[in-house]
Amino acid sequence: MRPKSLEKESAIRSIALQIISEEGLENLSMQKLARAANISPRTIYIKYENKEDLLVKLFIEEVLGAYEKAVLKDFDPAMGFAEGMKKLWLNTFSYLKNNKPAFSLIQYGKSSPLLNKAFLAKNIQQGAFFAPIHFFLKTHVKTGLIPGLPHDVLRALLFSPIQDLVAEYFDHLDRPVQIITEEVILTCCEIVIKGVTNQKNNE
Repeated sequence: MRPKSLEKESAIRSIALQIISEEGLENLSMQKLARAANISPRTIYIKYENKEDLLVKLFIEEVLGAYEKAVLKDFDPAMGFAEGMKKLWLNTFSYLKNNKPAFSLIQYGKSSPLLNKAFLAKNIQQGAFFAPIHFFLKTHVKTGLIPGLPHDVLRALLFSPIQDLVAEYFDHLDRPVQIITEEVILTCCEIVIKGVTNQKNNE
């Protein structure tokens, strides 16, 4: 791809993220994006089939790598379960509360039927991202501390709550009081930890 084409593609992605941040994902359209980027809609459709294709590729190309890096910051899969979970939750909260477009795209990616197709096209295998977390959970399953449920079930059980709490954080940005703080995040994390662990072995 020629340098100018790369620059144009980068500009499209940057402007799309800006629109999502300022107006919400639901208000992003290919026509609005084209006007903001001062290009023809046809130019966007050369790279992206439709809005859904654009959003999925934005998630993979602009969010996934940075999100993984932020979540895993200072995390060690050899950590105790409680310590590791708190680190992962705090890292997730810290990153997402300052990256609303990333949060919107992550939420969209969870429900998009095109995401798995896009992963296959990019040759991204399950477990390629967040591998240390996979190892962390397997380790604590082996010790009997947490139940040996399928990984996708454990992920939903342990990490969906933090996503919902981030959604509440954004909902309260325009309200008089912000109820979602780091203290609340840690309290909720402790509740999840207690709920999923064998109490006799709880760390």
